[in-house]
Amino acid sequence: MSRPMFIAMIAMFMALNALAIDIILPAFPAMLDTFGQDVGNKVQYVLSAYLIGFGIAQLFYGPVTDRFGRRAPLFFGMTLYIIFAFAGVFAPSFELLLFCRFMQGVGAASTRVIAVAVVRDTHSGRAMASTMSLVMMVFMVVPIFAPMIGQGIIIFGDWHLIFLFMAAICALVLTWAVFKMPETLPVDKRRELTLKSVLTSFRLIVSSRLAFFYAISTAFFFGGLFGFLNVAQPIYGDVYGLGAWFPIAFGSVAVLMAFSSFTNSRLVGTLGQRRLAHSALLAFFTAALILVAVSLNGNPPFWLFMGILALAMPLFGLIGANLNSLALEPLGAIAGTASSVLGFMQTVGGALVGATIGQFYSGQVLDLATGFALVSGMAVFFVLIAENGRLFGTAADT
Repeated sequence: MSRPMFIAMIAMFMALNALAIDIILPAFPAMLDTFGQDVGNKVQYVLSAYLIGFGIAQLFYGPVTDRFGRRAPLFFGMTLYIIFAFAGVFAPSFELLLFCRFMQGVGAASTRVIAVAVVRDTHSGRAMASTMSLVMMVFMVVPIFAPMIGQGIIIFGDWHLIFLFMAAICALVLTWAVFKMPETLPVDKRRELTLKSVLTSFRLIVSSRLAFFYAISTAFFFGGLFGFLNVAQPIYGDVYGLGAWFPIAFGSVAVLMAFSSFTNSRLVGTLGQRRLAHSALLAFFTAALILVAVSLNGNPPFWLFMGILALAMPLFGLIGANLNSLALEPLGAIAGTASSVLGFMQTVGGALVGATIGQFYSGQVLDLATGFALVSGMAVFFVLIAENGRLFGTAADT
């Protein structure tokens, strides 16, 4: 497989998750109309249920993919994604819709675990970070178009059709993978699937200071992103009155994030993961404090809010791929299990942090700004623990 096709396929696996998250955001008001206004802020659970299923199931896929290879577990998970995305079309109650979303996340977990494991199978060090940055660049493009697609479906049809669209896209990607994706884990490198071997792998991960604390740092940082996703629609729609223009404003931020991921792929070979990730993390924390300051006396003007977001959100492209590659670097021998455990910590932890930010939202930008400041501050704290109090590293460092 050529490098461009390899990156495109891995990116599509990851993009299925971004699609499942972002395409549903414009449907929140329509869901309230269907299930009753008393659902209120609980409509955000449509996002949280998916993320929790997505996070927990990664613990299952890791050991399984290290034992049976990458292809079969991936195809099983994608089939599960299709079944429950399709079932969401017919969910008669909010509770059953949440169950479908949870199970859709369970299926989607295979794409995240195996995409990262395949990259780790074939890359290491700065090359891994560069490839993941290009994957993340494509991944970041999805939020530009996904809310627009969701909004278009709502304008011309029923919001349930969003789930039919997700099922169809996953079916197309699955068909492509069946015919084109190679097996990247040789038989002689597969691990036993026994309780002892699984516990040994888990112990290796938890006992690695770098892997463990970088994973916790990433969980807190991405909790800020999930919190933003939870409250983006009410902030853009209710606070700033954008209405149907919400996908445009949301997508403009995603454009900057995609560009920064591309920039990271070019810079990481020269500057290294540590310098880029640590500098960007401190810059995000600073931007969050500025947003807190301008929100203390009420919601800031739209231009100021978007200006600060335009400075802060692209930093995700310089942070996410680098923190992940630093966490995975010492765990190449158990890439599948490592990807699953780290993904579980990051996704479930991030989802819970993001849900907390969402539930504390009261119609004020200050709520989001405070959440950003707290989670990025905690992310810096855990990076300091991982690095024994030393940031940035040297030019020779990864």
